[in-house]
Amino acid sequence: MRELTQFTVSSRAEGYWRVTFDHPPANLMNATTAEELRQLVEAVEAEDDLRVVVFDSAHPDFFFSRYDFAEGGLPATPGPTGLPPFLDMTTRLAAAPVVTIAAVRGRTRGGGNEFALACDLRFASREKAVFGQPEIGSGLVPGGGGIERLAMLVGRGRALEVVLGGDDFDAVTAERYGWVNRAIPDADLDGFVDTFARRVASFDRVALAAAKELVGRHTTPAPGDLLESQRTSIRLTISPTFRERLGFLRRRSAAVGADFDLRMGHYLGPDR
Repeated sequence: MRELTQFTVSSRAEGYWRVTFDHPPANLMNATTAEELRQLVEAVEAEDDLRVVVFDSAHPDFFFSRYDFAEGGLPATPGPTGLPPFLDMTTRLAAAPVVTIAAVRGRTRGGGNEFALACDLRFASREKAVFGQPEIGSGLVPGGGGIERLAMLVGRGRALEVVLGGDDFDAVTAERYGWVNRAIPDADLDGFVDTFARRVASFDRVALAAAKELVGRHTTPAPGDLLESQRTSIRLTISPTFRERLGFLRRRSAAVGADFDLRMGHYLGPDR
């Protein structure tokens, strides 16, 4: 694995890695993020003794934020699964014989939320975690697995509420919907996740991988469905509505500054 610029990897115990995303000021995702996540997935797949990986953030206000298209589009070359890079990475992460945990503190929206959904478990700060799939606000649809994985976790009606409304959701609501495993008081989040990860890392790797694979038989989306959603989202980027909405959002973002990413759900809707 080449030197990473947006992530740090630390070994917390035998079989247990902590991977921290650090891309200030708002942990926006870009092509570099996607490439480094690909390298991390390859490293996870290649590590024979690894049992659990926790993904967290160095920034208390942002976990994995939305994708920043201002820095260029996503890479296009398919990965080993035959899927485009982001879908390839999340599909392989979900299938890896390693337990993956998202420890969510701060905002996680769009592609960031889709990454968290691809992890096996999600534990969230009760006070500080915020979730959303805001694509509808710019005339698009989630194209990185958000539609499929949300529907499997929360059911049809709640998935439609999330996707069609494009609003932000707090951790308590996300827990009630089944979006996350637990909403934990912020002061206890790190300790809880660390204790759970160390417990999992103490178990037999073969048994852990087998259990994950068996559960995954009925809880992972079909590659064809993922690809259809991404192609639909890409197709919508050439529509006049998308260009109009994008212009509107850029003007609103410029007008409100940093508060746009802090309260994106609010700013996507009409003035209220």
